[in-house]
Amino acid sequence: MKKFLTAAVAAVIATSALGAAGAASAQSRGDHRYEQRHDRRDFRREQRQDRREFRQDQRQFARWQQAQRRYNAPRYVAPRGYAVRSWSYGQRMPAYYRTNAYVVHDYGRYGLRAPPRGYQYVRSGNDVVLAAVAGGLITAVIAGLFN
Repeated sequence: MKKFLTAAVAAVIATSALGAAGAASAQSRGDHRYEQRHDRRDFRREQRQDRREFRQDQRQFARWQQAQRRYNAPRYVAPRGYAVRSWSYGQRMPAYYRTNAYVVHDYGRYGLRAPPRGYQYVRSGNDVVLAAVAGGLITAVIAGLFN
């Protein structure tokens, strides 16, 4: 009888020890999940902040604007093989447009802000386009700036 009681007590202790170990491992998994969830929250918060800053930059240079005032400029001649066309946000200007013949260097004279670093104003017909210097990606179009 003593052997039976001893075996039963040992079984109860072993079962409770396994239960405690299982609870401890579950607790550690829960903590890990808790940390992951907070890491994701922090990451999402940083993404929202980045998007807010990007939108503020976009407001400075709206994607498409109608010019408030028109300026006189020399006659426009399209690059050889190209016709005058309307550009829009997200398109790429061909490299030929980004030569000195079409870049607007005196933007202050036409009431334009200084372009951000890595961008330049390019004339296309009566419009002015804000495009990246390296790839020609268009970020803003000011329509009807020139007569």
